[in-house]
Amino acid sequence: MKINTSALVFPGQGSQKIGMGKDLYDNYAIAKEVYTRVDNALEFKLSELIFDGNQEELNLTSNAQPAIMATSIAYFEVLKKLGIIDLDNVKFMAGHSLGEYSALCAAGVLTLEDTAKLLKLRGQYMMQACVENQGSMAALIGVDFEKAKMIADDCGCFVGNSNSPAQIVLSGEVKNIENACEKAKEQGVKRAVILPVSGAFHSPLMQSAADKMVDVINNTKFAITDVNVVSNLTAQEYKNSEEMKDLLVKQITNTVKWQESVNYMANCGATKFIEVGFGNVLSGLIKKTLTDIPVETAEDLLKTYNEVA
Repeated sequence: MKINTSALVFPGQGSQKIGMGKDLYDNYAIAKEVYTRVDNALEFKLSELIFDGNQEELNLTSNAQPAIMATSIAYFEVLKKLGIIDLDNVKFMAGHSLGEYSALCAAGVLTLEDTAKLLKLRGQYMMQACVENQGSMAALIGVDFEKAKMIADDCGCFVGNSNSPAQIVLSGEVKNIENACEKAKEQGVKRAVILPVSGAFHSPLMQSAADKMVDVINNTKFAITDVNVVSNLTAQEYKNSEEMKDLLVKQITNTVKWQESVNYMANCGATKFIEVGFGNVLSGLIKKTLTDIPVETAEDLLKTYNEVA
């Protein structure tokens, strides 16, 4: 059962859950190989934490980031092995925040080992930045980008994620985020929800993390491939490896333009989206952004494949 797809998308932080990917690990040698290679690269049994560990420990940014990537790549390799995904039919790859690293790995730009190491350090540096500059994030539901940006500017915070036409996430200092939520409610925004995160991701409060990632990223090999990987910052495909390195650093402190990326891929010919990883967070956002293009999840595709097989 081969799926004629055009865009593969990879989830970001927040989708992690104890036990994710365990069925893949148990049933597909290629998935087990992914987790084993990540364990070896990190010199740490991350797979044991993912499958049987403590949720609070998995939620730590330094663990969650490589864990989500490893699970996404395990799904990717299984879907590819079964012929559900045919890379000849893939026009774009993209990922939300850390998911962009998963996309670069799937595209062959980064090795699995380098991707795991980069995300482990990225998570550690972001955790350190959270301690240095305590911040928060809030999701505004039922608001467009322009209104959310106005609220952010008025309250001294920033747009962290432009997720969909109806969901914008603000990022900034704790007090400023609280004020932004109050202002949003005053201005008739449907909902304003402070998120259970440890810091102000994708804002200038993460600058120390970005600074530390410069040398790490510059010392990592980025291969040239034919796959179009769409950047979170420009909402267009990367032009070359130097641009990738530059924008991956800047991504830490700037807005994730997710809905803009989705629209760009659709406008450039993407006729189907598949969320490659655990869960369906991105699928929900894409369905709110595009109403006339099919969106599927890796889990649903595997379930259908196994029922037919």
